[in-house]
Amino acid sequence: MPRRSSLKQQLLAGRPAIGCWLHTASADAAEILGGGGFDFLLIDHEHGPAGFTDAVAQIRAAQAGSEGADGPAMLMRVPWNDKVYLKRALDCGVSGVMIPNVESAQAARAAVAACKFPPAGVRSAAGIIRAAGYGADPGYFGTIDEDVLVICQIETKAAVEQIAEIGAVPGVDVLFIGPRDLSGSIGKGGRYDDPEVQALIARAEAGILKSGRVLGSIASDAAAASAMLARGYQMVLPTSDVTLLREGALAVMAALRDKL
Repeated sequence: MPRRSSLKQQLLAGRPAIGCWLHTASADAAEILGGGGFDFLLIDHEHGPAGFTDAVAQIRAAQAGSEGADGPAMLMRVPWNDKVYLKRALDCGVSGVMIPNVESAQAARAAVAACKFPPAGVRSAAGIIRAAGYGADPGYFGTIDEDVLVICQIETKAAVEQIAEIGAVPGVDVLFIGPRDLSGSIGKGGRYDDPEVQALIARAEAGILKSGRVLGSIASDAAAASAMLARGYQMVLPTSDVTLLREGALAVMAALRDKL
């Protein structure tokens, strides 16, 4: 039966959480990283190749690979703010969802509604879904509206200008800065040292902290993640399955190249 996660309660209590992206569709990678001590793993369906069958295998593998009773919380970034995709993601048994490119309170309300059953939202219910233990856990439907973690990504200058309104939408738990798309929205994609990009990110950070929502984003490495936590971030992803594999391979070959 799918495990429930305490990640939302951890974040709302003010305790930070460190996660790892799953950009591949590999259940083996998920199983290995499930034992890595991360608070959560985030399956990427916006830019990654995985489908729902892959996601279920990754969820099972990550939780089987963990030493603790609960293991990491399993989240999914969906491709878009689509109520059908959000429904299917939650039916797979993820504990929360990340919605890309939320630019307005209207979009945030739509995302929240897609994650909650009537009368609070518009999510369609089926008793046989994996999230409800294939019918063995009818109590799921009475608790998941409160348990599900809803993460809205702030990825454009327009979204930064609407942070107060987006953050005021009931049911939005985390506002997550997407720095690459945010920098791209002002024509400076990936130029994180540019003063205008830094000012925009700082403005987003301040707005999210003022809104009272959990502040989250990506970090380039552990040192950057540590600095972000000191600035008030609570949800940080400093690495991914792809990054760990690539950097591990490069490190081995860098150490041996002059011996060949």
